[in-house]
Amino acid sequence: MSAIVEFLVRLAVWLLLAPLLPGLINKVKAWVAGRRGPPVLQLYYDLARLWRKGVVLSTLASPGFVVGPAVAWVAVLGAALLLPLGPLGISLSFRGDVILLVYLLALARFCTTWAALETGSAFEGMGAAREVSYAVLTEAAVITAVLALSLRSGSVELGTMLASSAGTGSVLLAAGLFTVLLAENCRVPFDDPNTHLELTMIHEVMVLDHSGPPLAVVLHGAAMKLLLFAVLLVEAVLPFGEWSGLGGAVALIGGVALVGVGVGLVESWLARYAFKRVPLLLTTAFLLCLFALLVAWKGGWS
Repeated sequence: MSAIVEFLVRLAVWLLLAPLLPGLINKVKAWVAGRRGPPVLQLYYDLARLWRKGVVLSTLASPGFVVGPAVAWVAVLGAALLLPLGPLGISLSFRGDVILLVYLLALARFCTTWAALETGSAFEGMGAAREVSYAVLTEAAVITAVLALSLRSGSVELGTMLASSAGTGSVLLAAGLFTVLLAENCRVPFDDPNTHLELTMIHEVMVLDHSGPPLAVVLHGAAMKLLLFAVLLVEAVLPFGEWSGLGGAVALIGGVALVGVGVGLVESWLARYAFKRVPLLLTTAFLLCLFALLVAWKGGWS
């Protein structure tokens, strides 16, 4: 019975707390700009409003337009449940679970792109093409980071991979994963979540035709994905396997909050990069993860 309760608690953390992180980022951006800004709970209000609205469907859209976001949401939630959550532990652990996590994230991207193409919109097609082109380099960086963690811990189980002590290689890994976090979640300098110019949008233009509950699913799934990468980044750097329950909880919450503040500061201080500069930045992220892999291979991690 206790295992079921622990699973429900972990599930509630991912479902209920994920919208807090985008709210924190927006609050930091408003603070830097000298504005009051929206409340931290603004995304909760938006989701509640969208769930009460109707759905407008294009005459060209097939059932995949609605099924795509739903499958993507389930895939992101499944990937999140594979991650250890500090003192709450891990919901499901098995040898090679990290491979399933990578594939679930890829499935979520495929379904989001599929739904964007279902409308027959040229703008959403451009956004989908950019999303997939960025993914070529971000996925390479993620896989390299996974290899570094696996080599460091000598395991392919997430619970063991993310419990090792931090060291010099973790600095490189943190820099690479933070850049990947910005790209995977379409944040500045790769994309601007607040822009309204279809020609330059990526993620936002992919969901222009979504409305009502499907749009709520997309927004909540994006918040969960942002929290997933933040937790992965924090647990890849900090030695959670050496801390007690309370210490691990405080470190995890503080680390995720620090990542949120970092994203807000980046979006406040940097402008969006031109498309031709994005591959160079993503290649840099890949090289940082590659250097972390080399450090782990040579035994100089800790």
